[in-house]
Amino acid sequence: QVQLVESGGGLVQPGGSLRLSCAASGSFFSIRTMGWYRQAPGNQRELVATVTSAGSTNYADSVKGRFTISRDGAKNTVYLQVNSLKPEDTAVYYCNAWSSSWSKPYQYREVWGQGTLVTVSS
Repeated sequence: QVQLVESGGGLVQPGGSLRLSCAASGSFFSIRTMGWYRQAPGNQRELVATVTSAGSTNYADSVKGRFTISRDGAKNTVYLQVNSLKPEDTAVYYCNAWSSSWSKPYQYREVWGQGTLVTVSS
């Protein structure tokens, strides 16, 4: 069973930056894609960015050029560097991963973290 723990959220002024981290722990065989999603009040959860185990990245159009996702395979950790923040970036940011277990090493299931709040306000 893998657990995801996010950190790094907080209150930041418009134009500011934060670095979000998500560490995977527990017992698992493999983690494939990891990513970040966000959910603003009254909105549905939406994709922010993903990174595969090979390092391929994908971004939502709204964050391209401002956010950077990276991954440390040795630490089973994914990061999201968020720059040039806007008030509309205010949301709970959730870490996401597709992991497999030792008993079913090639069957992946989706796991979510608890979320970390990012508030962009002056």
